[in-house]
Amino acid sequence: MKKYLLLLLFLAGCSHITTDMEDTMSAPSGAREDKGSVLPVFVNKEYLVADDSVFGMVRYYEVRDSDSLIEIARAFDLGFNEISDANPETDPFVPENGTKVEVPTEWILPDVKVRDGIIINISERRLFLFPNKNSKFVYTYPIGIGDNGTETPKGTFKIIQKRVNPNWNVPKSIRKEDPKLPNVVPPGPDNPLGTHALRLSLPTVLIHGTNRPWGIGRKVSHGCIQLYPEDIPRLFDQVEVGTRVTIVRQPVKVGTRGNKVYLEVHRDGKRNYLREALNLLRKKNLLDRVDSESINQAVHEKSGVPMVISD
Repeated sequence: MKKYLLLLLFLAGCSHITTDMEDTMSAPSGAREDKGSVLPVFVNKEYLVADDSVFGMVRYYEVRDSDSLIEIARAFDLGFNEISDANPETDPFVPENGTKVEVPTEWILPDVKVRDGIIINISERRLFLFPNKNSKFVYTYPIGIGDNGTETPKGTFKIIQKRVNPNWNVPKSIRKEDPKLPNVVPPGPDNPLGTHALRLSLPTVLIHGTNRPWGIGRKVSHGCIQLYPEDIPRLFDQVEVGTRVTIVRQPVKVGTRGNKVYLEVHRDGKRNYLREALNLLRKKNLLDRVDSESINQAVHEKSGVPMVISD
């Protein structure tokens, strides 16, 4: 019952302001105790990418004490979409103890002209941060995004303001939906902006924390970009006013690591995923290095996990 109560909270959302390598993880000594379960805390958010576009590695975790996929995702700094798409046969709320869960901590970088500042891929609900132009290191965080009808917009923007413990000035449109809301919600546990907020040059859109972490990896906002409460303070300290923010929508990504070619496909509406994959491979001059059967498998599964497609 606890898991299904979590689901109801999870779907409630929040409001908006104006590898090839495998590793089975066990709970380490001193790991965080979360809702009665002991889960590993995967704290690495910095990765060396150098000349490769694929980084990280897939891990595995064995369910114990009825850990839900929501709890496992948060422990490994993943969004709910990432953990559930990688484990489509696993009950996300009451998985059986002993179930081996794939932990998809491997990614392909979004295809952008300039690796600088914050890059957000709406399709995979993930944020990537390059500390400086053409940096060889990248930081990455899962996010929640805008819901249907209030989608997070694409484009290139910049951070124009940083706020700690922000007030939430409730927009008229949201007060119309819920007349009980006040004009202003002060900092605290009831504030959907969380503890930190970054205002973009795009009016009414923020990158901020949340008081409903179950929504990370989901479409839950009125356009804003949300991070876990433990992630937003770190991102806040890593960026400055003026930092570039590029928002893209790339459900299909192609990348390389060493001499291997990878394909990563995310579920994102009705589209011709196979055609997009072939066009990307052709654009990157990789089409003669890949296996058609592997491409079809990646497109069919749409697991969000990079798959090796080279011969």
